[in-house]
Amino acid sequence: MVLGMLGLGAAGLVTAPYVQRGTESVLSAVSGKDPTGVTGLLPNGGGFRYYSVASSVPRRGPRDYELTVGGLVERPARHGLGELRGMPQHRIVRDVQCVTGWRVPSTPFEGVRLSHVLDLAGVRPEATAVRFTCFDGVYSESLTLKQAMRDDVLIALGMQDKPVSHQHGGPVRLYVAPMYFYKSAKWLSGIELTREVEPGYWEKRGYAVDGWVGRSNGRDDAPTAA
Repeated sequence: MVLGMLGLGAAGLVTAPYVQRGTESVLSAVSGKDPTGVTGLLPNGGGFRYYSVASSVPRRGPRDYELTVGGLVERPARHGLGELRGMPQHRIVRDVQCVTGWRVPSTPFEGVRLSHVLDLAGVRPEATAVRFTCFDGVYSESLTLKQAMRDDVLIALGMQDKPVSHQHGGPVRLYVAPMYFYKSAKWLSGIELTREVEPGYWEKRGYAVDGWVGRSNGRDDAPTAA
């Protein structure tokens, strides 16, 4: 009996990663077609919840993805996925903290520093903020220009050592390491330099505009960065 139980335990250890990946796959597929957002309350194997404020989100890939950069810039630009991949890539490993309370420790992100793309576009002197739009057609976010130029703010192409999946906001998402995860807009498609900060989707609904972990939204979580 003891040997049988040990055998079952060993089998469980062997199969657990496959079950975890299967659970994650099912939840992500269902959440992509769930306009109620109920599936977002369920954690997947990696500890993340899937959130979307749109009833559905189109998929984009190398053939049809485009990131536009405009507004108060000297050189408006359109960057395809291949072009973004060809730019200098940087890796950041930090805890991901959601304002609802869950945290995923030591999560790697890789991509192009937002500051690099802004430098290529040439920010005009009157610009003080950056607005981000997404190809879900609904979500938006904003940062001050000073925040956007930080080294730990990425146009992320990789997450958890693989390309950013559609459910996690791929193929390209924003990653703002020191702020709550709602600031890291998924399905990023537009960057616009503006004269002042324009509150994003959740800020218009009461969230803090400056979403520093541990210093906003009434929470006292341990900061993920200074």
